[in-house]
Amino acid sequence: MNPRSKRKFTPQFKLKVVLEVLKEKETLTTISKRYELHPNQIREWKKQFLESAASVFGNPAKPLKQEADAETAQLCEQIGRLQMELVFFKKS
Repeated sequence: MNPRSKRKFTPQFKLKVVLEVLKEKETLTTISKRYELHPNQIREWKKQFLESAASVFGNPAKPLKQEADAETAQLCEQIGRLQMELVFFKKS
């Protein structure tokens, strides 16, 4: 027996397959045979795609706010260090 090695698929390939399934021009079975995939695998990719699709239209300010908060914390830390250095040099 020749064991089949685990195949890895790119996100672009998965997207191509899922979009083809969503168009509903062909059956899931036909698509799975064409790409040599199990129908359950395609269903799982479709489920993941639909679950994460809502995040595309979500609030884009959240990631930007997180980046701004991280940058603010870093700048506050730098200000604190500079103030401590200033006090130290004033004393000496």
